[in-house]
Amino acid sequence: MLGAAIRARRKELAMSQEVLADFVEIDRSHLGKIERGERNVTFMNIIRIARVMQLLPSELLRNAGL
Repeated sequence: MLGAAIRARRKELAMSQEVLADFVEIDRSHLGKIERGERNVTFMNIIRIARVMQLLPSELLRNAGL
């Protein structure tokens, strides 16, 4: 699941949801819903999230099993 991969990497980086959400320019509650699998994530936000997490988008997707 993509949300779980985002959460795991965020925790590896000791980054709060608020900090990641600010970098990606989305609301913290929206990020929480993405991490819990309650909301879809746009391709643009996948790119932004991966960049902030120092990953290629393909690495983030691979970590999610996609």
